[in-house]
Amino acid sequence: MIKSVFTFLLVTVFAFTLSVQGQNLVVNGDLETWSTDVMPDGWDKAESITKESTTIHSGTYSAKHTSGDGTLDFQQDVAGITGGATYTIEYFFYDNDPAARTRIWSYWMDVDGNYLDDHADILRPGTYSEDNASWQSFNQVLVAPLAAAQFRFEVRVYKQDGISGGAVYYDDFSITTDATIDPEPTNYPTAFAAAAEDLGIRLTWTDATGAQLPDAYLILGEAVTTRQTNFDLPVDGQPMSNNDDPTQGTLVWNVLAGNETFKFSSLEANTMYHFAIFPYTNAGTDIDYKTDGTYPEATATTQNVVVLLNEPFDADLGVMQAYNVLGDQVWVWSSFGSDQFAKMSGFSGGALDNEDWLISPELNLTGLQSATLTFRTAYNYDGDALQLMVSNDYDGQGNPNNFTWTNITDQAQWSDGSFNFVESGNVDVFSYANPKLFVAFKYTSNTTGASNWEVDYVRVTGEGTVGFAENNIEKVVVYPNPATSAIQFSLSDKVNVTITDLQGKIVFNQLMEAGSKSIDVSAFTKGVYLMTLRQDNGSVQTSRFSKL
Repeated sequence: MIKSVFTFLLVTVFAFTLSVQGQNLVVNGDLETWSTDVMPDGWDKAESITKESTTIHSGTYSAKHTSGDGTLDFQQDVAGITGGATYTIEYFFYDNDPAARTRIWSYWMDVDGNYLDDHADILRPGTYSEDNASWQSFNQVLVAPLAAAQFRFEVRVYKQDGISGGAVYYDDFSITTDATIDPEPTNYPTAFAAAAEDLGIRLTWTDATGAQLPDAYLILGEAVTTRQTNFDLPVDGQPMSNNDDPTQGTLVWNVLAGNETFKFSSLEANTMYHFAIFPYTNAGTDIDYKTDGTYPEATATTQNVVVLLNEPFDADLGVMQAYNVLGDQVWVWSSFGSDQFAKMSGFSGGALDNEDWLISPELNLTGLQSATLTFRTAYNYDGDALQLMVSNDYDGQGNPNNFTWTNITDQAQWSDGSFNFVESGNVDVFSYANPKLFVAFKYTSNTTGASNWEVDYVRVTGEGTVGFAENNIEKVVVYPNPATSAIQFSLSDKVNVTITDLQGKIVFNQLMEAGSKSIDVSAFTKGVYLMTLRQDNGSVQTSRFSKL
């Protein structure tokens, strides 16, 4: 029974050599105090955990984790994390049982407990421990993401080769940080540039060099119409919170050094934005910005783009319709780690005959001069390839086989298997509209093969024929703003009204005639929304409002 080896650093330990850099943030990390024999003090979850006094790494006790039929967790949410600070994360484990295996499965979290994706390959590896007659350690030095305020320290035990009842052991969990305070960075980054990507602007730069390297960068931005002579310089000891909503004041984003790009999304259409970048060291009240000399600046103008479809599958299938033609299996929402997606598999105890479609709502391309589709896919196991189909005569609800569809599968890039997500690239769908368009993913399987396909981030954007400066749409004022139950506004002409959240997810889309209008927003999640108005001639105007 051979087990896969951890891909992260494993160190065989023959003696206790833990080097403490600072205060250990893990409560009862040495597992020396227990309220009961199945729950050590300070820990939040202890599934199939028992106190152990024989197989120990140091001190008097360790934790014994016994495998069962499913995944079992041992977990503590560690507070006191500072974004941008460097932490040494370590714990010791002992696995010499052919009926158990273990791995770390941890996350950085923000102040609200939301998971952050950083360091996924290290904190949530795809491989497991192997039998070893000695204690081993997980030891990594990581820079906390700037939004981090907590760390979910979790380890898991699994049965091995279908056999449960085996055990692994844990001891000496620690999260420590080096308290060294660095001076401000020596230099600014170079090659700072801005480029429009539909309703967003992507910023790029080359990392700063010199005697003192930065820990991170602060990016400031604002619309040129509100631009002052210079930005208000950041102040040492006063970190600035991220803000990607231009109506709330200056755009602000913190980016760790080594990441030489960032994109502000969901900005105003056809609007010029001005940006500056400031490197800094340390975090919290010790933050030290470089502000002397000439800081790098860049400008870019957003395109005259309309978001026709944006489905990230963040909680369900969203606006996409699942239509079952054949078989008992259907498209479903699923997730793995931090990824959420639409999934279809024709396997249930064996490969089965299936035909299932995942279809977009009707997309109206009137007044546009281009339309581009993007998405990403992952798959595994043998079976038919997923097909990409478009139609301009589908009725939006019937059996798709009763309508005309064009197969454009070969115009996109697809996953190469092993559940690896691959970006589709830009797929031109404008020529297939008349002027409406439906986009669909067609899944088929049979008794000789049934692949598992996953689809994510389905997005269609269109570009108008008339620039924002030439719009015939009168400026629309949304009130009340912020709103609690409904928004009010007046239209002088017929327009298509689309409302999206700041992640680009469409929550309202309707063609509206001229006159006084009201839209019920009571069911909207609290936050900021972008309302886009589009005329048949391609004129576009955007407004923002907040929902309380």
